[in-house]
Amino acid sequence: MRLTTKGRFAVTAMIDIALHGRSGPVTLASISLRQRVSLSYLELLFAKLRRNDLVESTRGPGGGYSLSRKAALISVADIVLSIEDHGNETTRRRAGGDVDDSGRCEVDDLWASVNLRAVEFLKSISLQSLVDEQKAKGVQAATSAAGSRRTTVVGTPVRKPFVVDAPNSVFALGRRQQRAS
Repeated sequence: MRLTTKGRFAVTAMIDIALHGRSGPVTLASISLRQRVSLSYLELLFAKLRRNDLVESTRGPGGGYSLSRKAALISVADIVLSIEDHGNETTRRRAGGDVDDSGRCEVDDLWASVNLRAVEFLKSISLQSLVDEQKAKGVQAATSAAGSRRTTVVGTPVRKPFVVDAPNSVFALGRRQQRAS
């Protein structure tokens, strides 16, 4: 398992949908504005999330994305594993050398164990727990579609989009979980 920016952005976007999706589908454009992630990048991520049945898309006016199941039933591991391309990782590693399985270094077993533990840890964290954490910090969803739009009237301040305070690594996530316990 590789923890990359793609995975981090996917988790952040899923938190955004869980927070804002109660009143209907959430557009990628609104996520892009709030999270400061390019729309084209989000489109690539959401194609994979949709393929892995984590989100559903609704077409047409008022369309967008919503969670395909309850946030409590989606783990961080589900999200990260759906985004990352793991299919060729083992093949590439084995193709790089002439050593067969019987001559593998014990370090490979160590990293396989670390990988397994990381996946188990990420499976133990639900999307709902991250949403609840954001709510506890005061992050709130816009009350209406008009409330989330920027105003351009002179003299009226432009409201900046909020940024989800999601951990940027598995280590930060672990520290946060330890503090919560």
